[in-house]
Amino acid sequence: FQAVKRHNLTKMWFMKIIDEREKNLDDRAYRNIQELETYAENTQSALLYLTLEMLGVRDIHADHAASHIGKAQGIVTCLRATPYHSTRQKVFLPMDICMLHGVSQEDFIRGKQEKNVRDVIYDIASQAHIHLEHARSFSKKVPVKAYPAFFCTVALDDYLCNMRKVDFNIFHPSLQKKSTLLPLHLYIRSWKKTY
Repeated sequence: FQAVKRHNLTKMWFMKIIDEREKNLDDRAYRNIQELETYAENTQSALLYLTLEMLGVRDIHADHAASHIGKAQGIVTCLRATPYHSTRQKVFLPMDICMLHGVSQEDFIRGKQEKNVRDVIYDIASQAHIHLEHARSFSKKVPVKAYPAFFCTVALDDYLCNMRKVDFNIFHPSLQKKSTLLPLHLYIRSWKKTY
């Protein structure tokens, strides 16, 4: 309440987050990547819009970058949670991409690592990467004081890079470990003033 008053935060973003989370309580897989992106836009991107407002940034280019970073963050979060959810007999990955590669939810629940399972992960991770690149295409137009809101891209890049190293095997143990170099990468990005 104090933060809302102090920074004159937009109530609509809070409502979007709450409404979207409420819609998602039924624990079902996303029908397609667009459904996952909509969820990410209404949760992760909305949080970034609020962060920008707290930083005093009201800029269309920053908002556009935040939209894409939020979508990338939502997609990566879905990927990161896949091993955890599969141990609980649940899979939330977009069904259309799974069907495209002939992969069932059961394949993820069993922790299969065949090429078609890795292809599903590759397709979804590629979509996150595209959103990050699109967000960076605005970097020359985004005010520098908005950059701290976008430093979450460091963790997203790190996870996507590590996934590439293990050939998109979502169940590889190295993907469950904390990255010790993350603070250093974060410092370098903030020093270079990039996101």
